[in-house]
Amino acid sequence: MPKEFGRNQRVAQFIKEELSVLIQRDFPLNVHGMITVVKVDLSPDLKNATIYITAFNQNVTTDELVATMNDQAGHFRHELSQMLTTRGVPSIRFKYDESIERAQRLTDIINSVSKTTSEDPDE
Repeated sequence: MPKEFGRNQRVAQFIKEELSVLIQRDFPLNVHGMITVVKVDLSPDLKNATIYITAFNQNVTTDELVATMNDQAGHFRHELSQMLTTRGVPSIRFKYDESIERAQRLTDIINSVSKTTSEDPDE
């Protein structure tokens, strides 16, 4: 019977927590804005990790931010190797998580529809 939280999920959660601290340390708030690690997708063999991030109040575009973070992926991987007790350390790739923007657009659409229906004079 599988555990509720398997090894893969525990390692992904550990990477998420540690990368959050490393990113706050290495990417100053006044330069890059507030960067948040949203999710870590870890391959079943623990060799590849996709890190989904969001950024608020950023001074650079999301593409530039992701490119900069991917350039620093080797540094982050080295830092994680000092903390992980696993045999290998996954390669890291950063992606921008657009789910917050997508949710905001949907909320705006719903709000605009509800405003137009509440202002309907036929009711």
